[in-house]
Amino acid sequence: MLRDNRLTATLALALCALLWSSAGFLIKLVEWDAFAIAGARSLIAFFLMLAFVRKPRFDFSANQVLAAVFYSLTMILFVLANKMTTAANAILLQYTEPIYIVLLAPVLLREESTDWVDWLAVLGVLGGMTLFFVGDLDLSANVGNVLALASGLTFALFAIFMRRQKDGRPADSFLLAHLLTFAVSIPFAIRAGLPGPVSLGGIALLGIFQIGLPSILYSVGIRGVTAISAALITMIEPVMNPVWVFLLVGEVPAGTAIAGGVIILATVTARTVLKLRKMRYHGRNFSEE
Repeated sequence: MLRDNRLTATLALALCALLWSSAGFLIKLVEWDAFAIAGARSLIAFFLMLAFVRKPRFDFSANQVLAAVFYSLTMILFVLANKMTTAANAILLQYTEPIYIVLLAPVLLREESTDWVDWLAVLGVLGGMTLFFVGDLDLSANVGNVLALASGLTFALFAIFMRRQKDGRPADSFLLAHLLTFAVSIPFAIRAGLPGPVSLGGIALLGIFQIGLPSILYSVGIRGVTAISAALITMIEPVMNPVWVFLLVGEVPAGTAIAGGVIILATVTARTVLKLRKMRYHGRNFSEE
């Protein structure tokens, strides 16, 4: 049963990351204020999640509120970054997330047992991502890159406080985050006016497929794996982003990008195998790592 739960969690997070990976293309498609995009997307996602949760349970505990605040910040910062810098830059810099988790999880998540395998996995993933976007990364300290980097920290804190609700209802934090994001966006949406038909279609796709369904999948997956595992599994997002670009725009990834993708997938796979072997050796169950 524990193996089944872990497999379900891993598959849910992998599909979540796959859907998340459409963000760069879809956000660029929408010609509207960045705050307004984040808010409209969250409003659609809120009602989609409401159908899944049915009866929200807002207890406003510290873990629930902090997870909601950090996810709201992550969504807003990521949309802003996508409008100010390239989609590749935004994703690469946001996925510094595992570094923050490795540093913060031992303090905020006492269940975490960060070891040399995790540190090597983080280094491997970051090395692969550097190769993946080496041709696109703008090293200048522009605002978009700074916002994307900040979204990596908020993303890590979100994952940690969601994991702290593994025995509760993490889905409610998503609902609260979407409500908060929508509330913040209202003045910006009013000022920006109604977007065009193409932009409205892009917002609908963002709300349903890019953030709504992934919110449900992540709330299921985070209960079955640790925060660092969730962070590494969702590395599928930056790998798949250029694939969508290739399929929808016809842009062919560079050889270094292909090499980076191979390194990332190999690193995540190797870490998973090593962790499972370690748990079997020590006689631990799958919910502990």
